[in-house]
Amino acid sequence: MGFLKAKGDIYKAAEDVDVGPNSNEFYLQANVKAPRMAGFLVKVFAWFLELPIFGSIMLYVLKRNNLIHKLVTFAELQESPLYVPLHNYEELVTGGKEEKEMKIVEYESPREQVGQALECIENIVPPKYSFSRWTILDYSTAYHSKQITPLKVVDRFLSAVQHSSTPSMQMSFFINFDTDDILRQATESTRRYHQGEPLSVLDGVPIAVKDEIDCMPYHTTGGTKWMHKVRRCKDDAECVKRLRSCGAILVGKTNMHELGAGTSGINPHYGTTRNPYNIGRIAGGSSSGSAAVVAAGLCPAALGVDGGGSVRMPAALCGVVGFKPSFGRVSHSGVLPLNWTVGMVGILAGTVEDALLVYAAITGPKSSDQSKITPPKLYFPLLKSPKPLPNIRLAKYGEWFNDCSDEIRVCCCQALTKLHDRYGWKTIEVTVPEIEVMRLAHYVTIGSECSTLIARELEKLNKEELGWDARVALPVYGSFSSQEYLNAQRIRNRQLQFHQRIFSKADVIVTPTTGVTAYTIQNDTLETGELDYINGAALVRYQIAGNFLGLPAITIPVGYDRSNLPIGLQFIGKPWDESLLIHIAFAMQELCISEYKKPEVFWDLLDK
Repeated sequence: MGFLKAKGDIYKAAEDVDVGPNSNEFYLQANVKAPRMAGFLVKVFAWFLELPIFGSIMLYVLKRNNLIHKLVTFAELQESPLYVPLHNYEELVTGGKEEKEMKIVEYESPREQVGQALECIENIVPPKYSFSRWTILDYSTAYHSKQITPLKVVDRFLSAVQHSSTPSMQMSFFINFDTDDILRQATESTRRYHQGEPLSVLDGVPIAVKDEIDCMPYHTTGGTKWMHKVRRCKDDAECVKRLRSCGAILVGKTNMHELGAGTSGINPHYGTTRNPYNIGRIAGGSSSGSAAVVAAGLCPAALGVDGGGSVRMPAALCGVVGFKPSFGRVSHSGVLPLNWTVGMVGILAGTVEDALLVYAAITGPKSSDQSKITPPKLYFPLLKSPKPLPNIRLAKYGEWFNDCSDEIRVCCCQALTKLHDRYGWKTIEVTVPEIEVMRLAHYVTIGSECSTLIARELEKLNKEELGWDARVALPVYGSFSSQEYLNAQRIRNRQLQFHQRIFSKADVIVTPTTGVTAYTIQNDTLETGELDYINGAALVRYQIAGNFLGLPAITIPVGYDRSNLPIGLQFIGKPWDESLLIHIAFAMQELCISEYKKPEVFWDLLDK
């Protein structure tokens, strides 16, 4: 294709790029040139892409028209590649303002870490609102007081899941769940409470697991019909082991976008997970089922995997908390390696406090992903403290922040105003250069890594086992060259330098979580999936830095649009600084939680 070679951009050195508020860096909006397709059109497009010669030409034109060639493939960069965003740990320097607001945690057993996290929240007495989800502490308190048992909760859970699968609802929360195994766990937990020996505050609490994470006795499908045939699940993932050791009841494998290769959660094999706030809207992807079960009250928390906003995006669309820790903080052992340098186990929860408790359970230093760096110290925020931290600086890039629907922009700006009025926190204007370049470089990276994992299997795979939207995605993923991958990693290096300079001025970066709220599920998508790259780009617009640069990030519900669809606000933190990030998120939650609305689809499992 040399005769078609496009001209690439020439980038000046990263240190010469201005990240200040008056930077002359141009904000480039997502340049997506691909029409929405579903049904028969997706099939035709997939057939053309799979043709040996014509498909190659189509792929070349697609990448050229969507600026991958200009901004990534043929770009001229001075930086060396950065292949893994694993940050060196630096001692937390607080200067006296934060020491009393957090505790240093010695790495111990999951149960002991959960106990220490519980000490950080146990004095919180939330007022009663018109609507609030039951928390992990609510479950534990109900069990201790014998108002209800884990076995009774599980009975209600199983009844709710059955109801959710009726023709009138078709919520498609789960890919698989084992009634006998769930009842066995609940029976054991009930016995422990009767004996006065619960393992932790998580004992008896239902927690769901995305079907990208190994959890016995289930297959791990990755949302496909074939993955479990070539990769057998032989043991729990490390994060699941840690939850199990705390007594959590693992209630099944949640639905997801096939191979995590989309943002809608529309899965032609296992059904489309529907948004509990409006069952005609998407739940988001790829951790769609995990977000929806938390929103619908079936679990106070669930595990997801976040490779391109796949935890935070569905969390925002479904009106719950989505938390992605720093790359390397949680072990990736036992997780499908679909995107090993950008993917991270994350948490979806009804509240920030619940996210903290699950985070305490699953995080630990014995991770095979942490190379030879010194394990970072672990801090938990003291959320029971009466006042949030003073003098927090929130970095905001105005043009990027405002690149969303008007309703999201207004809602998120109002949330920032609340933070300023209540706590005096300052918003600092900055520039985050080359955001669209970063999105495309991340796409090259995540696509290349996914393609590399399954390339050998694709040669033997019957294409009929693939969903049609996946059949489109995989040729694109497999088309990326070594030059494109290397340039993407050079761009990762540049972006890390930009963000380090921004974090020297601010504590966190604040953005909306998504550019649009949950959009309508069209009937033509249910059997084939859909290609909607314009909405997809809007959904991932604010997600990429967390994955590409390995930064911790969290989304908090802050309001609703005119259709009562949730809106999320995102905070992106410094590497390893989860404690501060959680503290900020908790302060934001406290200002918004009284206005949270009950979803259309919701079950009250405690019903005390």
